[in-house]
Amino acid sequence: MRTLTKEIVNKENETIELLGWVAVRRDHGKLIFIDLRDRSGVAQVVFLPKPEELHSLADKLRSEWVVKIVGKVNNRPKGMENPEIETGEFEIQAEKLEILNQAEALPIAIDTDGYEIGEESRMKHRYLDLRRPRLQKNLKMRAEIIKFIRDFLAERDFVEIETPILGKSTPEGARDYLVPSRFHSGKFYALPQSPQQYKQLLMAAGFEKYFQIAKCFRDEDTRGDRQPEFTQLDLEMSFTDENEIMTLIEEMLISLVGKFFLEKKILQKPFSKELYGHVMEKYQSDKPDLRTDKNNNNELAFLWVKDFPLFEYSETEKKLVSMHHLFTAPHPEELDLLEKEPIKIRARAYDIVLNGEEIGGGSIRIHQKDLQEKIFKILGLKPEIYKEQFGHMLEAFDLGTPPHGGIALGLDRLLAILLDEPNIREVIAFPKTGDGKDLMMKAPSEVEEKQLKELNIKSINNK
Repeated sequence: MRTLTKEIVNKENETIELLGWVAVRRDHGKLIFIDLRDRSGVAQVVFLPKPEELHSLADKLRSEWVVKIVGKVNNRPKGMENPEIETGEFEIQAEKLEILNQAEALPIAIDTDGYEIGEESRMKHRYLDLRRPRLQKNLKMRAEIIKFIRDFLAERDFVEIETPILGKSTPEGARDYLVPSRFHSGKFYALPQSPQQYKQLLMAAGFEKYFQIAKCFRDEDTRGDRQPEFTQLDLEMSFTDENEIMTLIEEMLISLVGKFFLEKKILQKPFSKELYGHVMEKYQSDKPDLRTDKNNNNELAFLWVKDFPLFEYSETEKKLVSMHHLFTAPHPEELDLLEKEPIKIRARAYDIVLNGEEIGGGSIRIHQKDLQEKIFKILGLKPEIYKEQFGHMLEAFDLGTPPHGGIALGLDRLLAILLDEPNIREVIAFPKTGDGKDLMMKAPSEVEEKQLKELNIKSINNK
C-alpha cells in the first residue's frame, strides 16, 4: 500500500512503498541518492552497491522519471540530516525499484521559481510549469481559501447555487463571448460576464442569501490582472443594505488573513471608508494604495470606496452610461434629479480596494419596475429594445421582488496580492497568455468546415 513521503516520519524501521517523481539524483561514490517527490513533499532514497541489479537500474534514473520504490525507513546518519525539508531526519534504503515512465530532457527548468522563464515557454508547457513548488503551493492555497469562503458563508445561511454558463447577450460593459446555436440557426448564446441578472432573479425566487464561486468571461484586452476567463466570489442578499454587506465581507477577509497569512498585517480594522468624490479629489484615483510602505507586501491596506456616480458621460458613445451596471440603485433622496440632472445622482455602489488594486465591487440593486424603466430611458434605450433584452427582469420586478444587493470579489486578483505574485496568471492553473492564447492546447483554433456548416456559419479569413 502506498505511503506518502510526508508520512515516513512515523514509519521508522518499516518497509514502505513510495510512488512519485525523481526530483534530483546524486552519486556519492558507489552510493546513488535520489530525492523522490510526490504531492506531499520530498524524501531521500539511497541505493546501495548491492544488490547489483537494483543499483544498475537506479543508475539509469534521471530527473522527472516516474518510479515506484519499496524500501526501509531509516534515520539518516548523524550530521547528515536536512533541516530544510520535513522528512530531513529520515531516508529510505531502497529494496525494489520499478520505472513507471521515463522523461526526456525537459524543455523548461522546473527547479527555480520560474519568473526568469519567458511566458510563451511556461504557458506552452504549463503542466511542467505547475510542477514547481511555488505554483503547487499557490494552487493548494487557492483550494484551501475557496473552501474557507464556502464554509464561512454556509455557516451564515448562504446557499451556494450554480447559474447558467450559456445565457443571453446583453449590454454589460464589455464584449460578450458568443456561442452559436445549432438548433436555432442564426441565434447565439453568450458566456456570462457575471451572473448579475441570475443572482437578482434568485432574490426574486426567495432564496434571500446566495453565493457562488463563479466563472466569468469578458472579451477584452488582457493584462497582468485580467484574463478572458476569471473566477469571482458572487454574493447577493435580500432585505439588506450597504453596511451589512460591507461588514460581512470585512469579517470574511479579516478571518481569512488571520487563518492563512499570519505574517501579514491589516493596517486598519474596521476597513477605511471613503466617498468616491473625496477619494478622487485627494488621490486622483478611485483605487489608492494606502500602505505606509508601498514596497512592503506584508502590509494590507483595505479601503471601501462608496457613493460612486450613477452615470458618467461617454465621449465615445456621446451619451450617459452606467458607471457600474444598469441595475444599480440610486440614492432614494436624489430620485428627483432623474428628470433634471441625472449626472449628479449618486449610486448605492461600493468598491473594495486592496493595496491599490480593486478586488471587488457591488451595489444595492433596483427592485422596482418603474424605476428600472426610468433608468433604461435615461441611458437611451428604447422600450422595444429594453423589453426585448431585459423583459424577464422587468416582469420579475413586477411580481414581488424584494429589496436586495450584493457584491463580487475577484478571487484571482485577491489571491495574487495575498500570495505576493506579480499577476493573476500565477494563481490560475491554466491561464491564457497576454494576448488571450492557450499555447498548450493551441486555442483558439480553426474548426472543420463541417462544424461551421452545421451552425450555418461562414468564416471570413482576413489573410
